[in-house]
Amino acid sequence: MFPSTGSRRLLLLVRRSGAAAAAGGTNPLQPRALLGHYYSPTPLARSTNLDTTTSYLVASTGLSPAAAAVASRGVRVCSAAKADAVLALLRSHGFSGAQIAQLLRAAPRVLIADPDKILRPKLRFFDSVGVGATVFAHSNLLARSLDKFLVPFVEFLRGIVGTDANIRTALSRRACCRCGLDPKKLRPAVENLRRHGLSDEAISKLIVLNVGVLGMAPNRIAVIFEDLEALGLPITDPRFVGCFASMSTLKREAIWRRMALYQSFGLSQCQVARAFMIHPHILGLTDGNIQRKLLFFQDELKIALPQVIAVPKILSFSVEKNILPKCAVLSLLMREGKIQRGINLPGRLGVSAKDFFERLLGREATSWVVFGANSMVATKGGAHCLGVVDGGKAPRTSVVIGGHMLEDNLLVFDMEPGGAEEQLPLFRQTNCNNFRPG
Repeated sequence: MFPSTGSRRLLLLVRRSGAAAAAGGTNPLQPRALLGHYYSPTPLARSTNLDTTTSYLVASTGLSPAAAAVASRGVRVCSAAKADAVLALLRSHGFSGAQIAQLLRAAPRVLIADPDKILRPKLRFFDSVGVGATVFAHSNLLARSLDKFLVPFVEFLRGIVGTDANIRTALSRRACCRCGLDPKKLRPAVENLRRHGLSDEAISKLIVLNVGVLGMAPNRIAVIFEDLEALGLPITDPRFVGCFASMSTLKREAIWRRMALYQSFGLSQCQVARAFMIHPHILGLTDGNIQRKLLFFQDELKIALPQVIAVPKILSFSVEKNILPKCAVLSLLMREGKIQRGINLPGRLGVSAKDFFERLLGREATSWVVFGANSMVATKGGAHCLGVVDGGKAPRTSVVIGGHMLEDNLLVFDMEPGGAEEQLPLFRQTNCNNFRPG
């Protein structure tokens, strides 16, 4: 029933040696290495093959040469001292190196703005609302005018969504960062939604979910109302707002193409529409992702697709990081006779990993558990803890990674030719977050 995932369990702590760290070596298991194309935590040396602005971005912000070249198309650094002051200001407001790199890809002109006259007032204004670096890192908000857009926009949002907490949620959505809102269109957009029958409460919820709706053309809004009606979802249904928000982030052609893709696997439009109403994210998956997952459940797990689509949340989970580890646990328990083979498999796989494993841990019959596939937790001193859990027979959370207790032993590897393995005992109250490599 289940694809094999192997049965070896290992707990590792992977650490760079002092010599390697001094030489700027890269641990291939570090998560940051995966972002290397866009961001490097270690500034690179200036290159004579790069122009001045690109060289500055590479040396001072950690952007890769390729990403710096893209960012430099819209900006030219004439004063390194002024740009340095901008970076210092951002760091003083909690921006990490990676967040600065992300910000400059989204809004490169921030780097040449006056740090005291332009940027500091904006940052203070958003501090008063509780909006911080996490929002700015992937948006162009800091490039917008404070008096002409930011202050009126936030005040307008407050009048619609009510609280600063809702404002923070609305601004944290990535759709907000891409929408390029026109201040003159905000109020007409709200009036348009009212004319289609949405209550003020529903409009508030919709804007929190996708503030980009305020920048949509009237005909696009009308089409979404028509499409939801065609799917059989009335405006009075509590799920209407969530489905509207989901559709508003997608092109209409993509929505109906993906509906047709689901139906090409033998599912009816009614089944797909019902699944969308339960879990709107299913139409946000790419075509390839939809096809790959449906084939996996149908061909590998031998589950009838009507059963899968009845638990649509299952389609939003990663096959490798979520579904396969769950299958490994269920397969073992079935072989040992701990659970019956006729269980509702989609129902078991369709819950979060946390709920799945905590429910199993609560059973006396559980003999072992894997919690968090490919868990890697950064520790102090440049070390990362990578682990797959083996609790042995009848464990009581003896070793768990992913927000739970960690004890017993770690295998420590010094990533240096000829380095020796050693076992370090971990004592009570010791975990990946407070462990200090020797």
